[in-house]
Amino acid sequence: MIFHETPLAGAFVVELDRKQDERGFFARAFCVDELREHGVEFEAVQANVSHSTRKGTLRGMHYQAEPVSEPKFIRCIKGSFWDVIIDMRPGSPTYLRHFGVELSAENGRAIYVPDRFAHGNLALEDESELLYLMGGRYVTGHALGVRHDDPAVGIEWPVPVTVVDAKDRAWPLIDKI
Repeated sequence: MIFHETPLAGAFVVELDRKQDERGFFARAFCVDELREHGVEFEAVQANVSHSTRKGTLRGMHYQAEPVSEPKFIRCIKGSFWDVIIDMRPGSPTYLRHFGVELSAENGRAIYVPDRFAHGNLALEDESELLYLMGGRYVTGHALGVRHDDPAVGIEWPVPVTVVDAKDRAWPLIDKI
């Protein structure tokens, strides 16, 4: 795996280290030991698949309230997404800053999302899927979110947002929290 630091401390974009030959390629897609070598303690406790039927479908921006921990390792397995994280750690020097990256089945990138980061994604093409490895369990009653169009964050989405769940549209603006 090839690790690239993001501007947000503790978050990484992870590329496949493809070993190519006439058959195609082989690559390690996930490794706890390699994550540890980069200072990340992550043990997957759950795996989720997120399928977006239509281009322009947005999910997010989700995270969980303390004391619940929910780091994520996310890879696109079909189609493509613009994947965004927001640092929601109040004492962090990058608090409320965001970072976005294209994840696609073709480019093979993944993103490691630390705990206390809001996460969301926008389908860049029809019939796209993400595979989430979760480092914590979802706990009902601890869900938090940031609106995808919150001016305090200023995310610029690369294609128009056409489908958003009512719950995701209803998160309060940061200046109202």
